[in-house]
Amino acid sequence: MAMFERRRTRRPNKIVRVSMLFVLTGLVIMVLVVYKFYGRIYEVNVSLDEEQEIFYIPTGADFEFVIDHLENEGIIESRKSFRWVAIKKRYENNVKPGRYKIRNGISNNELVNMFRSGSQDPVMVVFNNVRTLDQVAGKVSVYLEGDSADFATYMADTSLFSKYGFSKETFTSMFIPNTYEFFWTTDPEQYTDRMKKEYEDFWSGERDRKAKRLEMSRSEVITLASIVDEETMYNDENERVAGVYVNRLESGIALQADPTLKFAKGDFTVKRILNEDKKIESPYNTYKYKGLPPGPISIPSVSAIDGVLNYEDHNYIFFCAKADFSGNHAFARTLSEHNRNARAYQKALNKRRIYR
Repeated sequence: MAMFERRRTRRPNKIVRVSMLFVLTGLVIMVLVVYKFYGRIYEVNVSLDEEQEIFYIPTGADFEFVIDHLENEGIIESRKSFRWVAIKKRYENNVKPGRYKIRNGISNNELVNMFRSGSQDPVMVVFNNVRTLDQVAGKVSVYLEGDSADFATYMADTSLFSKYGFSKETFTSMFIPNTYEFFWTTDPEQYTDRMKKEYEDFWSGERDRKAKRLEMSRSEVITLASIVDEETMYNDENERVAGVYVNRLESGIALQADPTLKFAKGDFTVKRILNEDKKIESPYNTYKYKGLPPGPISIPSVSAIDGVLNYEDHNYIFFCAKADFSGNHAFARTLSEHNRNARAYQKALNKRRIYR
């Protein structure tokens, strides 16, 4: 009879079983913690009604301002998770002002990284149809953080004129109307520095060459362009009107430009220039003084500047508004022809009872 030896199956002792339980429990807890942290960092925390939203952080704002406004404006779903991620990434002491474009469906990590790096979304700043730097300040402040008073006060600082290479009379020449890209936090000094750079870029090259052929400085071209701009309603007349004034300058004839009298009077609303206006004592009175006035009477458009640089070569010496009030002008080579045109316009003004 064969004898078989029964083998005993060894069971892990109690200490081993407990140790394995602790290890497994630790692993589960670790997975849960990692999952929780991952969720705080990478899961979506921005839920918007639109595809994106603009969020402003003013200069001087602190960490609590950012959190409060993100929550109050309904941008983030979890204030707690955003705070946790922001603190872990050391954003609470590194708040940067700006205009930020927040996309729907991004995580805390993306949001904090954008804020921490100061990755602003730029704004397009437009200014045109302005005569004074105060008006420039008003236009610009609509787009930027600073108010119009901040910009106006800075640009009125007389020390700036020589800093940028201008005189008091010609300083407005530096501001070329256009559309420019800026950050919302751009301050008045940064804005003015940028305008100087844009001015240099605008002139460098072909425009400087054309001004040299005209034997005019940049500021003189802009001064004449400011008169042209005030005279014309339509860009297609700029070159012809500019040609009239160039002919007068070359012939030593006074410009006799009505807009310069309006500037001297400080009133551009005047619709009719009277003989008494022509007696105003001012270097801007182009009826009394030959040549160009000391500086621009407004901030002319690019089309007016280019109209001067590309003036029409013709024999016209005179022009006046057409009697049909179309906004166009009647041009003349002789004084007698001009007087006929002028009488027709004056008659039309009288008929409409426009005496001033």
